[in-house]
Amino acid sequence: MLKITDSITIEDWEITEQFTQSGGPGGQNVNKVATAVELRFEADRSPNLPGPVKARLRRIAGRRWTKDGAVVLQVAQTRHQARNREIARERLAEMIRAATHKPKRRIPTKPTAGARRRRIEAKKQRGAVKSLRGPVDPE
Repeated sequence: MLKITDSITIEDWEITEQFTQSGGPGGQNVNKVATAVELRFEADRSPNLPGPVKARLRRIAGRRWTKDGAVVLQVAQTRHQARNREIARERLAEMIRAATHKPKRRIPTKPTAGARRRRIEAKKQRGAVKSLRGPVDPE
């Protein structure tokens, strides 16, 4: 069980992990041991995540969100399978924690009176410049 917040916990059956061989340093051991982890969390079907959190998680996950509604994280950071597994779980927890924060609604501001006045003055000045263009009176 993975505890995210006081109200949200992810059960072990919601997470699947696959271990593969990872590249990088490690000598001959790299070819024998599957240390990289691919963590898959079925977020869309999770009964523990509220709807708005799922929607925000989808935006945060970006390319890691699959078409069938799962979040896939790949970690091959260390040579130890257990540590890579911990890192993947920590990253998933951080993503879900970030999705629990409701963004503050933006209140659009109105332009100040001075800004409106300056805008009108600039438009008048530009119009005056353009009005001087055109055919020249021969007189």
